[in-house]
Order: sequence, then C-alpha cells, then structure tokens
Amino acid sequence: MTTLDKDYLSYPQRSYGMDHDRYEWSMLTDRKKISWPNGKKIALWVNVNLQFFPLNQKGIPFKAPGGMTKPYPDLRHFSLRDYGNRVGIYRFFKAFDTYNIRPTFAVNTRLAERIPYLTSVLKERGDEIICHGYHMDALHYGGLDIKKENEQVKRSLDRLRKLTEQEIKGWVSPAKSESENTPDLLAAHGITYFCDWVNDEMPYDFNVKNGKLTAMPLSTELEDFFIILNNLHTAGDWADQVEDAFHFLLEETKTQGGRILSLNIHPWVLGQPHRIKYLERVLDFLTGHHEVWSASASDILNFWKSQQD
Repeated sequence: MTTLDKDYLSYPQRSYGMDHDRYEWSMLTDRKKISWPNGKKIALWVNVNLQFFPLNQKGIPFKAPGGMTKPYPDLRHFSLRDYGNRVGIYRFFKAFDTYNIRPTFAVNTRLAERIPYLTSVLKERGDEIICHGYHMDALHYGGLDIKKENEQVKRSLDRLRKLTEQEIKGWVSPAKSESENTPDLLAAHGITYFCDWVNDEMPYDFNVKNGKLTAMPLSTELEDFFIILNNLHTAGDWADQVEDAFHFLLEETKTQGGRILSLNIHPWVLGQPHRIKYLERVLDFLTGHHEVWSASASDILNFWKSQQD
C-alpha cells in the first residue's frame, strides 16, 4: 500500500466546506427559513432564453450547447434558433398571459440589436430583462484576457440597457461559462445577481472584489434543452420532471421554509407546435396550486434579501 505524500492534500485555501473564498459554505437545511408573499410556499421563476448563435461561430474555447454543429453554413440549426425568436416566443407570450406568469427574459445583446421588433415587444410587456452576454459565441472562460472580458461585459450591458431602457441587474453567461474574473467584472458594471452557479436551490451571497453580488439558483436539471435534446427525453418527460420537482419542494417547505422552482426554457425548444402543450400543461399545473407565487427573478431575490436580517 502506497502512502500519499503530505503535499497531495496541501494546496491554497484548503478549508472546511469548499476550498475557495467565493462564498460562505453552509448547508441549505441550516439557513433561515423564508416565507414568500401572502404565505406562498414556492416562488416560481420562469426564465426564457432569447439567444443569437452566429452562423460563423468560432467555438473558442468550445462550442456553446445549442450552437452550430455542421460545416458552414449550418442553416438547419441557424434557422431553427431564428424560428424560436420569430415564432415560438409568441406562443410563450400567449401561454404566460393565459396563466398569469411573470417571466424573466435572458437576452443576448446581439439579438436585441438584430431584432428591434422583438425588443420593442419585450419593452411593452414590461417583464424583467437580464443580460445573457453579447451572443452565444462570445464566451467567458479561463484564460480570457481580463481587459478583453471587461470590454465584452461592458459592451453587452451598456447596449442592452440602452436598447431595453431597463437597469439590467441580472446576468447569465452564455453556456453558464465564466472566467475567474467574471463575477468581479459583473459586480463592477452594476450587476447585482448572476445565474451561472447551479450548486444550490436558494440564493446566496457571492464574494466579489467590489460591491455585492448574489448567486441565483437557475436549475440546469429542469432546463428544456438539457432534458429534451441533451438527455433525449420526451417533452412529456420534461413536464413530469417539473411536476415531480414541485411536489418534492413543496414537501420540503413544511419543515424548511419557502423554496424556489426555476424553469430555464427556450422558445426554439418548447415553442414548437408539438411541444407547446407541455409548457401549457406545466403552467396550468403550477398555477393551479395556491402555494405558488409567480415572480420575476429580481422580485424573488429582493424578497429573499428582505428576510436575511
């Protein structure tokens, strides 16, 4: 039997919980119990991704999920993504209005530039808009020069704020990919919460060099793309899994306080005519329970913050 060298377990920031100082490690069950408005048990966060995948994507350092896969020009996938932003999204709008859902829209800034009509519709609706980076080929990753990344973040936020006339306080990176500098740069440019880390089910404070930043739990496990196109389950399976998650979280609220159910969805996936009924089924199911509070990401976060003192 070989004995490990002592240096094997000696490295920077080795500590109880997590070996870094980006947040204070804690068990979900040990935190302060949350009570949502009017005694609601589940805060429903429906996050809609409005994305632009360039036809000539470079894929540096990797190709974002959902991007082009065939030799240039991959019109099959490019036009399908465009379908979601021209057709599927309007089916989403109708479903949201039918079931009184308050969605949050994660928008690539390049998409807002390219489709001013859709941007105008979002402005008229008044729903919260968060930044989804510049486009799906403008990735944030380890090794990206900090000056270049700072320019990328600034350009994305400045343009989206101007086009939407919203403050834009939230962020989700393309492919949820980051460099070690991304959270600090986001906070420096006025972002108060981001949705890249999927290691929790409730918000938590995230340490940055300047300002304050909160990690918001945007589930990948219940994402339509992940379940339907990555795991190759049916749309009905997606709906079943959402309902299963709701039942489990609701049971947890009996002893652990309020919970967040986040649904990360794409109009080019669930906005298809053979799948939209499953989104409608889920929204009908969730809003049929009096324990559910449908709210924007910022409203959920602000209410959580109000109970942390």
